[in-house]
Amino acid sequence: MAIYLSAEKERELVETARRMLEGGKGLLAADESTGSMAKRLQSIGLENNEENRRLYRQLLFTGSKDLAQSISGVILFHETLYQNNDSGKPFRQILQEQGIIPGIKVDKGLVPLAGTNGENTTQGLDGLSERCAQYYKDGARFAKWRCALKIGDGLPSELGIRETSNVLARYASICQQNGIVPIVEPEVLLEGDHDLETCQRVTEKVLAATYKALSEHHVFLEGTLLKPNMVTAGGQSEEDASINLNAINRYPGKKPWALTFSYGRALQASVLSKWAGKSDNVQQAQDELIRRAKANCSAAQGKYEGGTQSIAGQQSLFEAGRNY
Repeated sequence: MAIYLSAEKERELVETARRMLEGGKGLLAADESTGSMAKRLQSIGLENNEENRRLYRQLLFTGSKDLAQSISGVILFHETLYQNNDSGKPFRQILQEQGIIPGIKVDKGLVPLAGTNGENTTQGLDGLSERCAQYYKDGARFAKWRCALKIGDGLPSELGIRETSNVLARYASICQQNGIVPIVEPEVLLEGDHDLETCQRVTEKVLAATYKALSEHHVFLEGTLLKPNMVTAGGQSEEDASINLNAINRYPGKKPWALTFSYGRALQASVLSKWAGKSDNVQQAQDELIRRAKANCSAAQGKYEGGTQSIAGQQSLFEAGRNY
């Protein structure tokens, strides 16, 4: 029988995945592309340049060490992985010293899938193995790759589902060969006028196809994480994201896996508003991050009672047609 991963590499992948999920901890998604960061910074009147992006990420990563009690890993954008704080220390090293695992976004965005009715695929497989090898050397231990599927007007098509599944499986296999835990994300978008039952049916179909493809590509499932659409913030308000995560974890049904969070806007909206680009506000903004991180860590254990006060707590964060 062929051996696709060494026992040593399997053990490393399992240990990384375990650390990412222990104790109700979750992930801070700070992997916004340069284009996405433009929207964030413009909302507080700042120019979207590398120094302002660095200052914002510095705020996120260099506050209280209490962050590591709720956040197990941070998903970084390529630029951010190689940025430093004001003293010249790499952000990735700062995170590692706190016991927080650096991760990396490795896809290169959504592009139209030719021959379909407005569906997408995700690019970035070319050269992925070489990039993953370098990211591993530079401290990254997990990766993110997002695919997105729409519901409505005959969508998602069989072709769209098959393409998504195979792309995710190829990405996952390449990551594991390089010692990196892949987050598998076949996101079924919330947009549309479909009902909950339709979303459930489509999601089940997409997940079944995805795991079939993972099996066919000999992906080591114990060394993967699944990011399904029903446990992403998806543009909910910060408080709603926490409350709904809590409700999922309080549900008395079978839950053989940890159900935690990987939030971007639902951890950062209040942080960004409080900071407003002013150095005098850094400490208060960092306190906002700690509050939301603690709320979500409690929710991941079904222990959140609600009521965490934050500037953008009830503000809807939905963006139609979002391309990260």
